Amino acid sequence: MLQSTNRSKLTCELLPQKQTKKCPTLQERGIKSNAAQILVKTFNHTKDVKKADDILRKRIKDGDSQATFLLGQLYFEEECYEVALETFNKIKDTDFQALYQLGVMYYDGLGTKEDSAKGVEYMKRIINSDDPHAQHLKFAAYYNMGRASFEGFGMQQSDTEAERLWLLAADDGNPKASVKAQSTLGMFYCRPESQDLQKAFFWHSEACGNGSLESQGALGLLYLTGQGIRKDVQSALECLKAASRRGNVYAQGHLVACLYSRKLYNNTVELAQRVAQYDNIPLIAKETDCLPSYIVKGIALAAFYYGRCLQLGLGTDQDQVEARTYYCRAINMDRDIAADLHFQVIMESI
Repeated sequence: MLQSTNRSKLTCELLPQKQTKKCPTLQERGIKSNAAQILVKTFNHTKDVKKADDILRKRIKDGDSQATFLLGQLYFEEECYEVALETFNKIKDTDFQALYQLGVMYYDGLGTKEDSAKGVEYMKRIINSDDPHAQHLKFAAYYNMGRASFEGFGMQQSDTEAERLWLLAADDGNPKASVKAQSTLGMFYCRPESQDLQKAFFWHSEACGNGSLESQGALGLLYLTGQGIRKDVQSALECLKAASRRGNVYAQGHLVACLYSRKLYNNTVELAQRVAQYDNIPLIAKETDCLPSYIVKGIALAAFYYGRCLQLGLGTDQDQVEARTYYCRAINMDRDIAADLHFQVIMESI
């Protein structure tokens, strides 16, 4: 069950920071953008948006050139997209960060009617600009253009062009380039249509080294299955455990499977029971920047293995009724994964 990407899964690149940092753990995540960090320092960590609004509007009146963007970003991060859109539109011709955010908003229909062509147009303006203030946004803009080409929205659909644009965005694994593009290339090369598992391993390795939580989990699976690299169970477990600690639910599901296969049933139950309870998938996806479809798969894996432990009384008290509940949860989360695991039960391999 290697991670690959299809045309319904990708998301836009978040507004890049001028200095790239390693991904923090899920517990350490909080404010994620430069704009938000500035706001936190300015407002002494207050969460009072009204107070932030008042202070920023005063700064705008005082002639602060950054305050208008910060006001728009404040409302963007609060998901008040209509206000953010109006604010960014005021400065889109003089502020490339505002232009970038507008491109994302028009492409995804945030606070406005979806207009993928306009989203692509704004990304092209960033890519084609010689202004130094646009430079740190270009890799992310290339990634988003690749997404548009891959999906065929706002520009002609072309896997070849998407690959070319993502390679530009990934910049040979440069940590200051688009790490999201590096991870996406890893998934792109896992697809049957464009499969090259050695390239998949290379790009997931680069993305993982640059902080990608998604790729850290994918690397664990590549090591576990020996695809694109020599099979290495120890390295697989290290990757899956590290990714699990940071909140990668797909990695957590596969770690549950690994623990079960090693007959560590108490550990299996402890992790599987926790993961099987996850329900706010959009929030998890936002916090971890992992694909929702794979979060669902991770929950399905955990629910099925927990059900199996309950059915057989492994690491927990036997409870047939509760076991059926978790088997049903696995089916509701991902029918294909549940069917595959059920077949393994019939074959007595789990």
